[in-house]
Amino acid sequence: MIRPVSFKKKPPFSSTECVDGQGSSSPFVEVEFQGQRQRTATKLKDLNPFWNEKLVFHVKNPRDLSDETIEVSVYNDSKHGHHKNFLGRVRISGMSVPFSEVESVVQRYPLDKRGLFSRVKGDIALKIRAVRQESKSFDPVEEVLQHVNGVENHHQHHRNDDHSYAKATESTATFLQEVNTNKFDDEYQYTENYEKNKKKKEVRTFYSVGTGSHGSGPPPPPAEKPAFVETRSDFTKAGPVPSASVMQMQFPGQKPEYAVVETRPPVAARMGYWGRDKTASTYDLVEQMHFLYVSVVKARDLPLMDITGSLIPYVEVKVGNYKGVTRHFEKNQNPVWKHVFAFSRERLQSNLIEITVKAKDLVKDDFVGIVLFDIVEIPRRVPPDSPLAPQWYRLVDKKGDKINRGEIMLAVWMGTQADEAFPDAWHSDAHSLNQQSLASTRSKVYFSPKLYYLRVHIIAAQDLIPSDRSRPLETYVKVQLGHQLRLTRPSPMRHINPEWNEELMFVASEPFDEYIVISVEERIGPGKDEVIGKIVIPIREVPQRFETAKMLDPRWYALFMPSVAEETVEKRKEVKFASRILLRLCLDSGYHVLDESTHFSSDLQPSSKHLRKHSIGILEVGILSARNLQPMKSRDGKLTDAYCVAKYGNKWIRTRTLLDSLHPRWNEQYTWEVHDPCTVITIGVFDNCHINGKDDARDQRIGKVRIRLSTLETNRIYTHFYPLLVLSPSGLMKHGELQLAIRFSCTAWVNMVTQYGKPLLPKMHYVQPISVRHIDWLRHQAMQIVAAKLSRAEPPLRREIVEYMLDVDYHMWSLRRSKANFSRIMSLLSGVSYVYRWFDGICFWKNPLTTILVHILFLILVCYPELILSTIFLYLFVIGLWNYRYRPRLPPHMDARLSQAENAHPDELYEEFDTFPSSQPTDLVRMRYDRLRGMAGRVQTVIGDLATQGERMLSILSWRDPRATAIIILFALISAVFLYVTPFQVVAVLFGLYTLRHPRFRRKMPSTPVNFFKRLPARSDSLL
Repeated sequence: MIRPVSFKKKPPFSSTECVDGQGSSSPFVEVEFQGQRQRTATKLKDLNPFWNEKLVFHVKNPRDLSDETIEVSVYNDSKHGHHKNFLGRVRISGMSVPFSEVESVVQRYPLDKRGLFSRVKGDIALKIRAVRQESKSFDPVEEVLQHVNGVENHHQHHRNDDHSYAKATESTATFLQEVNTNKFDDEYQYTENYEKNKKKKEVRTFYSVGTGSHGSGPPPPPAEKPAFVETRSDFTKAGPVPSASVMQMQFPGQKPEYAVVETRPPVAARMGYWGRDKTASTYDLVEQMHFLYVSVVKARDLPLMDITGSLIPYVEVKVGNYKGVTRHFEKNQNPVWKHVFAFSRERLQSNLIEITVKAKDLVKDDFVGIVLFDIVEIPRRVPPDSPLAPQWYRLVDKKGDKINRGEIMLAVWMGTQADEAFPDAWHSDAHSLNQQSLASTRSKVYFSPKLYYLRVHIIAAQDLIPSDRSRPLETYVKVQLGHQLRLTRPSPMRHINPEWNEELMFVASEPFDEYIVISVEERIGPGKDEVIGKIVIPIREVPQRFETAKMLDPRWYALFMPSVAEETVEKRKEVKFASRILLRLCLDSGYHVLDESTHFSSDLQPSSKHLRKHSIGILEVGILSARNLQPMKSRDGKLTDAYCVAKYGNKWIRTRTLLDSLHPRWNEQYTWEVHDPCTVITIGVFDNCHINGKDDARDQRIGKVRIRLSTLETNRIYTHFYPLLVLSPSGLMKHGELQLAIRFSCTAWVNMVTQYGKPLLPKMHYVQPISVRHIDWLRHQAMQIVAAKLSRAEPPLRREIVEYMLDVDYHMWSLRRSKANFSRIMSLLSGVSYVYRWFDGICFWKNPLTTILVHILFLILVCYPELILSTIFLYLFVIGLWNYRYRPRLPPHMDARLSQAENAHPDELYEEFDTFPSSQPTDLVRMRYDRLRGMAGRVQTVIGDLATQGERMLSILSWRDPRATAIIILFALISAVFLYVTPFQVVAVLFGLYTLRHPRFRRKMPSTPVNFFKRLPARSDSLL
């Protein structure tokens, strides 16, 4: 059964090309299969027709279906059916026709042009399925209607119920006008709305921000259930594809749309390997995607095609309507390309592979020769086999006859995404990009540079020669390493032999190709300094320090005049300059250079490889797909070009970019070595804004996910959809969901368990700690170095990506984050408050039975004090076992409620995203300052109360209040005598029974010790 759904004609086109001379046409579709020909109705004056008609063909022999070809042609109906004009054609291989209802999806096929100079572009959307006679009737339109109705009910709760059916039907038409195998309902609805409203002012409304009384409106009600379960059509065609079951996990107080959704995709690790393809064990956390690979290596002895004797060859690889082109070489009969093309097996529209060698020309490219392959005969490569050896093939002409000269070396095979040619291959889904833009869409692996802390200890200088010896010297030292610049304090000794004795820390990176510039300068006046001496030291000459106890010996370095300092060594020796400086330089390789916050750091290893620990396990992450992404290129009439970036340790990975899709499917798997379980992996999703050659553009953030490895069970596979939440000045927005498959495998159980008893950071951080102020500055410098290094890769991992992944602005002030931290503290204190309320209920006999049991337990512990510690540990053991049944079943994720992001005030968000220093108007800055003063006043009061209680404790025996101190020491003497003559058990029983006495023997007034403590003096009355 074939269902022509829609046809979309894309500009540019002329009136002649549109046949009727009015910029339009009346298209219809004609389908031919095994001599059977059928056509659809004609859509008058419509460049974007919508047919939704079913054409049924009889298959003579189902076994030969894979060898057949379905030919779909689009014509313009002129003169009321008496004449027709050809608009485009698509040939579909019978191999790609699915037999199951799950795999039958609407797909978009680009049409072949009617001529070389035709500028008409069009796509046709078809839904094809082979149906057995005994099976039930198949109606794809009804399925699409039900599918889109479900999405409408899920994503547009704010619509009225009276108009839901009409709008769902309208969305169905939109859904069927622009169809792609990577697209779903939201994309088609968005594309249709853009075509209709592109001349209108765009209005975007987000419903994910709740701001209390200051909000613009209430958020939409949460969905009662997921709208649909996404089934995958890119799985192996060898058998039926099981549908992914979804279970929604709810948390108290959290919106359902911000929760993690557990899924069960058909990956080999979950389904087992029995009776399945053994190649799935290589990439067992992702769904297999099959590709046709064509490797064009080189050619030789190509014939000359031009009168001048020149040849500019290139190769065109064509499979159906998809074609890829290699680069061309000037005047070369033996070109070498080494280019790999990858065509998705789902989109194979022909059984024939055409590899054509052409020669570039001004008017029309010349045909050199062609090689044809039948897809049925293509071998399948099974990893971990070695790469397929390329072979020489003789070129033939268009009639199939061999030409006199010309051979091409090719390798053609069927493979999966596990193939080593996959990352660098040209993919058919990016066929519209040029070679320069194509490089920014490929998947790559990056490694951060190895970082070291550079310690510069400036001790003293001798025999400085100032320009004016009559005035006292005010000297300081300036040290510069790349873009890092730091100054010492002015020396207190104002003569020609100053001393500083000050240490400065910098961040250096391998391969140590930079220089340390140290200059001694004299401060003559405000803003006026003069260089007395200067020295340039290569970092590669600085020794490394491994031991923590032994410091390297200082060394005297000769200072040179500024004009001579950067000259060669031979020229320096010719200049006589007596000044010198005493320095201690070393690369501290025992530290771990922090380039991210310690709260969610992914690497805690020292810089030196000799001090690093052995790995304890392997982390495997499968980046499966995303769904319901927001259209990030709405202004350009496009959707989203999404790719993922993951960072763990010094290894970064980047997936390929899937173009123009709100539901991309990557199915890429990566592996990391784990050295410490208490680390965090960060995975971010971004929109690629550089595929159109815009170098000044910035990739947009879609969202990110952090997962702590210590919260994962070993050898368990976690497959979930994680919400992609982004906080912006306009509020909290959900940009979609990211589906991941994660598995943490432990290879050394003993080493992993012992890690919990070792310090988090290397030994050097505790023997010679670095101050917090310097750590923050050094972390910022490390981030800048990592961002600069990765931005020089190809394709570059740009600065905005690295800064977002490393949270470069995490240390900046945020009122929202301060509220979140305060809420965390209060949640911790809630446990103490619960214990206090429980003990208060025991003391006031709210539950007499519980109080009696506590009395009995208290008396037992007093009589047998050796049972106290064992009872406490037994109680902890029982609590742990009881909480096991309530253990978290999901990995951690970005919690909007914990982050105080749902109810953040808009002005608080504008302040959080403001630049530093602020760029806002003076009145707004003054308002923020006054608000901060009010908050600081409350904090000041709390701190003052804490200080008052502490000072009262100290004043007990300080005789500041002589009467109170006399009472205390007299009471202490009496208590000492009483406790000396009375057994401890008796005292403990009396004290416990008095504390647990019945409410009948209590009074509502404060006790005597509390009254006495509150009367003790504090120093608050001495404050001005």
